[in-house]
Amino acid sequence: MKLLRISISEIIGTAFLVACGCGVAMATGADVVATALAFGLALMAMCYCIGHFSGCHINPAVSLAMLIKRKISFKEFCVYIVSQLVGACIGCLLLLMIFGSKSSFGANQVQPLIQTTWAESKAMQLIVGLVVEVVLTFAFVLTVCGVVNRDKYSAVSGVVIGLALTLVHLFGIPLTGTSVNPARSLVPAIFAVGYSTTPITQVWIFIVGPLIGGALAAVVHNALEKCHKECEVCAKDLTETVPLVEPTTTTTTATVTTVKTTSTEPAKAAKKPAAKKPAAKPAAKKPAEKTKTTTKRISKVK
Repeated sequence: MKLLRISISEIIGTAFLVACGCGVAMATGADVVATALAFGLALMAMCYCIGHFSGCHINPAVSLAMLIKRKISFKEFCVYIVSQLVGACIGCLLLLMIFGSKSSFGANQVQPLIQTTWAESKAMQLIVGLVVEVVLTFAFVLTVCGVVNRDKYSAVSGVVIGLALTLVHLFGIPLTGTSVNPARSLVPAIFAVGYSTTPITQVWIFIVGPLIGGALAAVVHNALEKCHKECEVCAKDLTETVPLVEPTTTTTTATVTTVKTTSTEPAKAAKKPAAKKPAAKPAAKKPAEKTKTTTKRISKVK
């Protein structure tokens, strides 16, 4: 049941991504902003829709990274890949029904910006295109590895991943059309043969590049996680060791001081209490002298 759930979820998610992303590219003439937003928003929506069923890979490069990180088994990896290719086929069939067979299907190929720069060398055009796909996929998959399976990021993981895909599309569309997803590139290239054979001849770039980028992202993220865990263990050990040393030192010092004080001070002889003097008798009170008061009456003559 688990594999069936994964398969159905990945088919739906990949079909939605290809139909929306490539469909907007076809409808707008590959407008950079519109196409980038279409892919990013489609992925964001699927993350919250099927993410809890299959993890919402909908990308062989992401599935390869999860295999390297041991988040999925090899058997599950195979189910992911097959399901993603089937989903991409369904998405292209929807585009075929809407736009007809003489369409580009949003297939990837090296764009004029690279062709003009390396006009004298066809090989350099392909190499530059391959490097672009490796770098963009590395950045995207590293973002995915950083937010998946972490409870504190679960609420915003779909937003972060969707925005990351939008960003790499904004940069890569003028260069290679941005694949970072072998399933999204292979199936449209096959469907677009009636329109142009260039995408199918260059499709290896958009399969090899994303797979290399995804594998590198998984390896780097594993190394960073290992280093982070080792640092946490060292910090924990230091925190637990330091408080145990301080009380021992303080107690020893206090004991030595007490012994020294007791051994060096000689005992003092007790003093005899001084003899008390008899209390003096109160002096006899003398009788109070009587005071005569003379009153004179003075009469004034006016």
